[in-house]
Amino acid sequence: MAEPRQAAARRRAALGAIPRELAAVMRPELPSLLREMAAEIAGAIPEYGAFINGPEAHVIRLGIEQNIAAFVDQIAMPNSATELRDEICRRFGRFEAYQGRSLDALQDAYRIGCQVALRRAVVVGRRYRLSASVLMAFADALFAYMGEIAELSREGYLQAMAELGEEPDGRRRRLLQRLLSGAGLADGSLAELAEQVGWPLPETVTPVAVHPDSRPERAALGRSVLADLSDPEPHLLVPGPFAGPEEALLTQALADCKAAVGPTVPLAEAGDSLRWARHTLTLTDAPLSYADDHLLTLWLLADQALARQFARRYLGALESYTPTQRRRLLETLHVWLASRGTAAELAAQLGVHPQTFRYRMRVLERVFGKQLTDPDQRFATEVTLRALALQDR
Repeated sequence: MAEPRQAAARRRAALGAIPRELAAVMRPELPSLLREMAAEIAGAIPEYGAFINGPEAHVIRLGIEQNIAAFVDQIAMPNSATELRDEICRRFGRFEAYQGRSLDALQDAYRIGCQVALRRAVVVGRRYRLSASVLMAFADALFAYMGEIAELSREGYLQAMAELGEEPDGRRRRLLQRLLSGAGLADGSLAELAEQVGWPLPETVTPVAVHPDSRPERAALGRSVLADLSDPEPHLLVPGPFAGPEEALLTQALADCKAAVGPTVPLAEAGDSLRWARHTLTLTDAPLSYADDHLLTLWLLADQALARQFARRYLGALESYTPTQRRRLLETLHVWLASRGTAAELAAQLGVHPQTFRYRMRVLERVFGKQLTDPDQRFATEVTLRALALQDR
């Protein structure tokens, strides 16, 4: 509590040089000042924009309003009570911890609010011809006030981190980063870090990729899950398989999110599995999807530049045909390679007459020749067609 008290003492000293009447001048400015602060914070800090303009906007705006009002009240009466403001600031800090973020964004928001307030004070000072010494004292009091509320938020943040079992120095996040990069697996330093944070290294892990627009609350994830929700691509790491009680707990925690579960893999392959989970997020609109259900698609789309090279190598013989002719011939070739039914059955799949199907096959046999009879080349041609179909979809 030493730092908040020191900041409060600096703030009270600066307030002593400000006329009490300035509070009456500032109060009519508060509604428009609140709107300006909210707009600048939302514009500068994207993760706050969703809150300030979202369904819970009234709660955030109430917090900002209380912070501003408390400062103006202290201009009128330096020893006025601050219990409500103190609790709001601590809750802001707790909220950041539960969201899995550092305090950087909140401190940036406080700085922006301070800058906006100082700009407004200069405008008001010109209007009422306030002296430079009064404005300087106002600025000193404002910056001391910012330090005070920032430290109160830090108190709430540290309290919430302790409740969540997280280390304020970020050791769990550092452990997660090293697990995903594979650093320290060979020399034993990873095991030492895991022991420090009380996270026994498992033989296998299951990464989960979370869509950036839908972060779960950290408190709902459980102590055994490593999480980095402040990353631009939020992600989790579950020890062992995503099954049993762990699956039920995480499915509930991710109920309002879009997420993809990577395959359960040995510890050294955690980074690969997370990459597959992130790719799976782009393949489906399902709230919760599993990379294991899309392995073939992931493989075929893993290198789209290489897929285009395959298309040039194995389908380039059709380049001389018109786009419409090429599309029809490729559709026919794809159905023939995938189904291998009778001419009547394959024609029915394509919605054409059997004679049309036979004509197209004669064209394809003439164009591709032994590529359709050699097992390796036929397989490569089918893989290419599947990859192109997936890209189109």
